Amino acid sequence: MKIAVAVTGASGSIYVQQLLHKLQQMQDQVEEVSIVWSDNAKTVWEEELSNRNFDRFPFKVWHKHDFYAPFASGSSDYKALIICPCSMGTLGRIAGGISDNLITRAADVMLKERRKLICVIREMPYSLIHINNMKAVTEAGGIICPGSPSFYHKPVTLEDATQTVVDRVLNLCGLDPKGYKWGQ
Repeated sequence: MKIAVAVTGASGSIYVQQLLHKLQQMQDQVEEVSIVWSDNAKTVWEEELSNRNFDRFPFKVWHKHDFYAPFASGSSDYKALIICPCSMGTLGRIAGGISDNLITRAADVMLKERRKLICVIREMPYSLIHINNMKAVTEAGGIICPGSPSFYHKPVTLEDATQTVVDRVLNLCGLDPKGYKWGQ
């Protein structure tokens, strides 16, 4: 499976860090991963994670205005776009059909081709505008997956807790991250 990961400037860099690490470990299930960063995504990563390790992953990185990226076209064989974390501004542009950069264009492609679009939203509380945008993206076929960890498995570290969100996102893509499942 080919997957694109878009990273926006919303809080929640720990999620994308863990997502990229997990995708590295899933080479038996994932053929290719591409990444696109918004302007603020790397700044937020540095602030939240106190490092610049965002460029240490072995995946192809595309500029946010490079519409030659394969996942910007419905004729590509990318099966999913994970926007992690997904800012409310990005969600609003997707809901409004505004394809002003590679992230929103790729989201538009996933929706029109009936492929997986998973938006890991992080901001809260939600305004009515946010809720309506989530509704519009959901009605168009996207999946809103809030960065809300579960606690059934009794996490000890922050990473243990946030990994439940990452594993859920990968499950939504049709992958088996081999993480905690209810009843284990």
